[in-house]
Amino acid sequence: MFAYGIGVIMPCKGSADLVAAMQRILISNCVILVVLFGPNLPVSESEGISPERCIVWGPGLDPDAVLPVRYFFIQAVSPEGRNLTLSPGKGTFKVKISPLNKEEYIRIHVPPPLDRGDGSFLMRYRLYGSAVEGLKVEVLHLDVAVAKSPYIVKGPVYHEYCVCPESDASVWQSVLQCPANEPQILADFKSFPTIDLQHLRQEVPLKFSNRGGLVHYAIIDNKVYRRTLGKYTDFKMFSDEMLLSLTRKVRVPDVEFFINVGDWPLETRTEGALPILSWCGSTDTRDIVLPTYEVTHSTLEAMRGVTNDLLSVQGNTGPPWVNKTAQGFFRGRDSREERLQLVSLSKKSPELLDAGITGWFFFRDREKQVGKAPLVGFFDFFKYKYQVNVDGTVAAYRFPYLMLGNSLVLKQNSQYYEHFYGHLKAGAHYVSVQRNLSDLLEKIKWAKENDAEAAEIARAGQAAARDLLQPSRLYCYYHRVLLTYAERQAGRPTQQADMELVTQPDDHTAACTCRREGNKTGSSKNEL
Repeated sequence: MFAYGIGVIMPCKGSADLVAAMQRILISNCVILVVLFGPNLPVSESEGISPERCIVWGPGLDPDAVLPVRYFFIQAVSPEGRNLTLSPGKGTFKVKISPLNKEEYIRIHVPPPLDRGDGSFLMRYRLYGSAVEGLKVEVLHLDVAVAKSPYIVKGPVYHEYCVCPESDASVWQSVLQCPANEPQILADFKSFPTIDLQHLRQEVPLKFSNRGGLVHYAIIDNKVYRRTLGKYTDFKMFSDEMLLSLTRKVRVPDVEFFINVGDWPLETRTEGALPILSWCGSTDTRDIVLPTYEVTHSTLEAMRGVTNDLLSVQGNTGPPWVNKTAQGFFRGRDSREERLQLVSLSKKSPELLDAGITGWFFFRDREKQVGKAPLVGFFDFFKYKYQVNVDGTVAAYRFPYLMLGNSLVLKQNSQYYEHFYGHLKAGAHYVSVQRNLSDLLEKIKWAKENDAEAAEIARAGQAAARDLLQPSRLYCYYHRVLLTYAERQAGRPTQQADMELVTQPDDHTAACTCRREGNKTGSSKNEL
């Protein structure tokens, strides 16, 4: 557009009128461009960024906050001291992380900071070795030091696979800023003021061993032992890896328990209920809820084994709210009949809802009638303003990921829940929808007609999810469940005769010399 205008304007007297006319066209076009695209320009172009006023904080700057992926936050601030609320651009900040001791060779995965689209950035890094003397963390804006950069993280800074548990649980909890209590944990344990271990060992196998998959664990002297019950116990790998990771970081009290590694919660009795730990809860059962295997694995394997994790999604939430498509959106498999209803609603009102089934297993006889939709990358979901969350076999495990986006989540009412649902409120963090979806289209219409309120609910839900689903909170939750359980045990946790030791992973080659008092160990056989 601009090249065309400049190309035809020539400096000759006879073309004065033409020049004036073209200038008016150019000015008009510029005004139109500003109106159309102005809201999406990086804020730094209008406000600028003050490196010294920016704020840097988070557990990734504390050497004792040992997590699979360490992380911290950067808040962009204007020269006037205002926190930016729109993205100043993905390349606004650069981060360099290196060992303080130049002679220490440590592989550190340091990707660029994730632009969260609201003026804040999430910085992640993964250590593949321990820094004995510590780390130097440099945060830069246009090669200028940000806030109090460089940050010196005094060593030792342990990597994920270093077996070096903190012996004082209260110290560990303080480092991770664990909440004093979790409402869901308090509610779950109301049914179990006392846990008779001898009774548990006898009754659980009799009642539940034919129900799919149970794993009987005992943690003794901070070592993990287990035996499996039932046919389908492959998902023990998720509980194994979490318990091993936790015991590498903090000493866990001796405790003996059963984990249900199937989808559905098990204990339906109110009288004589047995304490079973499960990844999903329901209003019809008495299971003690843990974070789902999906959330757990996502946290443990972030920046390594998985790409769509609870951290990476925060930097891939699609366009700003004003540029999202004002439709409800759903893609997923046929794991609940209401999902098929979504497709029918979508066909009737395509201007309100775009829904499709991408995989058929449960209702294959209806595939020809309903149709099969192509797969859509998860991050592309956030091109739409309204995300429809409908249960699968149990609670839809996509819900935490949807909440971390900047779209409004319309959540089907359900008897199923995950460990963090109790912190969220319908109308404040998401919009509830009747279980039969009878009011879904009405709720989408409401959101379209009340755009500002819908955007505010989306922002509040996202903020709550960011806090509740931090990796540090996941570890705090697991530890609190085991601590609460151990406090109620009657009897001595015991390694049963058919239990095997779950060994710590030995496929790493990074050196780890634990320097905590009472936990000092030498180098392992795999160290360099």
